[in-house]
Amino acid sequence: MAVGGQALSKVAVPAFSASDRPRKETVIGDADAHAGSLGRRLAGSAGPADYYWAIVSVTQSVAPADNQMLLVSVVIPCLNEEENIEACVVAARQALDNAGISGEVVVADNGSDDRSAELAAAAGARVISEPRRGYGSAYLAGFAAAEGTYIVMGDADLTYDFNEIPGFVERLEGGADLVMGDRMDNIQPGAMPWLHRYVGNPILSGFLNLLYKTGVRDAHCGMRALRRDKLEELDLRTPGMEFASEMVIKASKRGLVIEQFPIDYHPRGGESKLSTWSDGWRHLRFLLVNSPTHLFLVPGFIMSGAGALIMAVSLAQLDLLSRQWGLHAEIAGSLLVIIGVQVVALGLCAHAYGTYFMGEVDPWFDRMRERFSLENGLMLGGLTALAGVAIAAVIVGQWISRGFGQLSEERLAILAATLIIVGLQAFFSSFLLSIIGLRRDR
Repeated sequence: MAVGGQALSKVAVPAFSASDRPRKETVIGDADAHAGSLGRRLAGSAGPADYYWAIVSVTQSVAPADNQMLLVSVVIPCLNEEENIEACVVAARQALDNAGISGEVVVADNGSDDRSAELAAAAGARVISEPRRGYGSAYLAGFAAAEGTYIVMGDADLTYDFNEIPGFVERLEGGADLVMGDRMDNIQPGAMPWLHRYVGNPILSGFLNLLYKTGVRDAHCGMRALRRDKLEELDLRTPGMEFASEMVIKASKRGLVIEQFPIDYHPRGGESKLSTWSDGWRHLRFLLVNSPTHLFLVPGFIMSGAGALIMAVSLAQLDLLSRQWGLHAEIAGSLLVIIGVQVVALGLCAHAYGTYFMGEVDPWFDRMRERFSLENGLMLGGLTALAGVAIAAVIVGQWISRGFGQLSEERLAILAATLIIVGLQAFFSSFLLSIIGLRRDR
C-alpha cells in the first residue's frame, strides 16, 4: 500500500531516544469553548480578541528525517491513565513504524494528577496540557497541536488496537474525509457493558441516523480518523462526550465523504471515565438541539394541526367517535394551536440562528427565506389577527343588539381569541426572524 506517494515499507521513521525529545515551551491559542472555531485557530484567521492565550508545556517528538512532512498524527486524550498510557503510546508508535508511516503521537493531557504526562513523554509522545476537563476539550487541544496531514484518534485505555492505523490511513488516501471504526461485531468479552452494547449505543446511533442520515453504524466509536484540513470546515466546538456525535453530524451536514470499517474493541485497563446516564443525555441533547426541524417544527406542526382539527369539529358540532365535542374540547384545541404556532416560530428562529451565526447549511430554510420575506410574515400575521378582531366585533355587536344582556357566543369567542393570539405571534416572530437575519452575509 502506498501512502503519501511512498511505499509504506520505504518511509523512513527514526527511532526515538531520550535525546531525540527536547522539551520546549510553546504558546497555543485556546479560545473558550470552544466558543471559537478550532478551524479558524488553525487557519490563523481569528483576531487576538477572540481568545486568550495560555502557556502550555510541550514535549516535542523528533521531526521526520529530512524535514519530511508528517503524514499522521495519532492524538490520544488522557486523564489519569498512568496504568495504560505508556503501552498505548508505544503501541501507536510501533504501528506507525511497522507500516512505514511518518508520524507522531500527541497526548492531550486533560489535567491528570498522576504520572500520565511524564510516562507518555518518556514513551515518545509529544504531550500538551489542556486543563479544562472534557473529552472534546482534550481533543480540540490535541487537534490544534497536531502536525500530520491525517489525524487518527484513539483512547488511552487499551480498548483500541493501534495496529488498525494503516487501515484508517489507506481509506483516507483513497478519498475519504472521515473514517469511522465499527466495533459492534467485534466486541471482546467484558469490553462493553450490556446496557451500552444493546441499548445505549444502538439507540443513540439509530436516532442520529434517523435525524441526520449519516449511515454510520457505530457513531460513538472512539477510534476514527480524519483529514486535518477538514477541521476548519467541521468547526468543532463541544467540550464533552458529545464531541463524538458532533463530528459525525457536522461531517454529514457538510457533505464530507464518510467511510467505516470493522475494528476490534478490547476490555479497558484501569477505571472507566464514562457516566452512562449523564453522557448518554449529553449525546441525546446534542442530537436534538442540532436538529430544529425535529425538535421544534415537526411537533409544532403536529400540535397546531391537531388543535385546528379539534376546533373545527367542535365549532361544527359534529359527532365524532360516538360523541359530540363541546366547549371544553374547543378550549383544548385552541391551546394546542397557540402552543404549536409558538413552537414553529421558535423552530424557524433556531434555523435562522444556525444559518446566520453557526454556518449551518440548511437547503429547506434557504428555500423558505427566498420565497417569504418579512412583509409576507407581517401580512399573514396581520390578516389572521384582523380576522379574530372581526369575529370579536361581531360578538360585541350581537351583545349590543341584545341590550348588553347575557352572552352566549363562547365558541366564537374562543375562535376570535385564538386567531388574535396566533396572528400576533406570527407578526412579531416575523420581526424577530428579520432581526436575526441582519447577521447574513451581504
